[in-house]
Amino acid sequence: MTVRVVVGGALCHEGRLLAARRSAPPELAGRWELPGGKAEPGESVPEALVRELREELGVETEPLERIPGEWPLKPGLVLHVWTARLLSGVPAPLEDHDELRWLGPEELESVDWLDQDRPAVAEAGRRLRAQVTVEGDAVGGVGGGGGA
Repeated sequence: MTVRVVVGGALCHEGRLLAARRSAPPELAGRWELPGGKAEPGESVPEALVRELREELGVETEPLERIPGEWPLKPGLVLHVWTARLLSGVPAPLEDHDELRWLGPEELESVDWLDQDRPAVAEAGRRLRAQVTVEGDAVGGVGGGGGA
């Protein structure tokens, strides 16, 4: 069986992570995820991430690095998560979502994440906390940095 990659974007901006609430399919509606989607044949996973975030959120992003791990979604589909930096645009729920929230590291548990996203969200939260610590030490306060 060929395994197809679904890429999730841990989109970070100003020390926060973007969470997207699913509107479909019915069994996932109302739960939160890292936005993204399936890589198309011949498309690299970073290219898929940029395309999916453009389609789903209307933003331009830069993939940074893959969060270690791979999470099965259903037979033939596996989730890979990449950190990404917002380059331009304001995220809007254009496809498959009905609400978006920017969450700081201390707010990540305030939404009901899809089970397969939880390990990557936890790692993204660790990276955000480390970033805030580094920026706080470097500039005497929390900066507005981008990536994770």
